[in-house]
Amino acid sequence: MGRWSRQELEEAYDHYQKVSLEAFRSGNFDVWADLFTEDCTYVECYFGTFGGRESVKRFIKLANGTYPTTEMKYYPVEWHIIDEDRGWVVAFVWNRMTDPGDGSIHQAPAMHLLKYAGNGKWSYEEDLYNPLQFAEMIECWEQAKEKTGVGRGAPPIEMPRTQKQAQMEGGRYP
Repeated sequence: MGRWSRQELEEAYDHYQKVSLEAFRSGNFDVWADLFTEDCTYVECYFGTFGGRESVKRFIKLANGTYPTTEMKYYPVEWHIIDEDRGWVVAFVWNRMTDPGDGSIHQAPAMHLLKYAGNGKWSYEEDLYNPLQFAEMIECWEQAKEKTGVGRGAPPIEMPRTQKQAQMEGGRYP
C-alpha cells in the first residue's frame, strides 16, 4: 500500500487537469505551476530539465506564451493509470490546436508522468512526445487556416537555446 489512497490520487489528478485546462486557455500559467512543490522537477523531452517551481514557471510561460503554442488550448486525456504504490499517474494526452476555421481537428499525442507529493502537489512531471509529430501537426493546422482564409499566424518566436541543444551542438550552456 502506498502513502496516498487511490481516491486522493484521483482527486489530485482531476484537479491537475482542471487547473491545466484553465491555465492553458487563459494564459495564466502561475496557477498551473503552483500545483507543484517548490523543489519540483519538470522534464520536457525537447527543452530539457527544469528544477524548482520558479524555473518551471518561467519556462512554461515562455514556451506556451508564444505563437503557435498559444493556440494549443485543449488537452483531452485518452487514458490514465494510477500507480497507488508509487503515487504516480501516467497519462496519454492529446495536445489539440484550436479550430482552424473548418472544424478539423489537429492534435499530437504525448505521455505524461506525474509523481505525487501529497496535499494536492506534484513533485515531478515528465512530458514525452515526438517533436517532429508536433511540427507536422502545426504545419497541417497552419495550412488549414490558410485554406479557410484565416491565414497564418505570426511566425513563432525563436526560443532560447536549451541545455539539450547546447549539448547536441557540442557547446556550453549558457
